[in-house]
Amino acid sequence: MRATYAVSGLTCDHCVRHVLDEVRAIPGVTAADLTLADGRLVVEALAPLDFTEVQAAAHEAGDYVVAPAP
Repeated sequence: MRATYAVSGLTCDHCVRHVLDEVRAIPGVTAADLTLADGRLVVEALAPLDFTEVQAAAHEAGDYVVAPAP
């Protein structure tokens, strides 16, 4: 399953690494990629992810806001 989200509050590559570390630690996540320029987070998982898990991971990484991508 692939899901795409918009992440706001990113200011540098360090921020991106923190978010990716937390998202990749979610059980079932097999891959994740986050682009600093547009805040696009693409997550691959074995099953559909609970959006609140992704929000919690971003919050754990710092003061980042996650929303479903349009």
